[in-house]
Amino acid sequence: MPKMKTKASAKKRFKITGTGKVVAAQAGKQHGMIKRSNKFIRDQRGTQVLSEPDARIVKKFLPYGAK
Repeated sequence: MPKMKTKASAKKRFKITGTGKVVAAQAGKQHGMIKRSNKFIRDQRGTQVLSEPDARIVKKFLPYGAK
């Protein structure tokens, strides 16, 4: 049986933790920072754990887990 392929786009954007949760960067910080409040910019730092329904979809794209 051939190996399943990992989606390259998902590999770049998501990471699976040791407990199986999916971690992603906060959305909305690529451009347009001038119009955003300082509070918004502060709150968007770092990463977030995806909700379970979203994580289920991402895990299909990462059959062996993101390295």
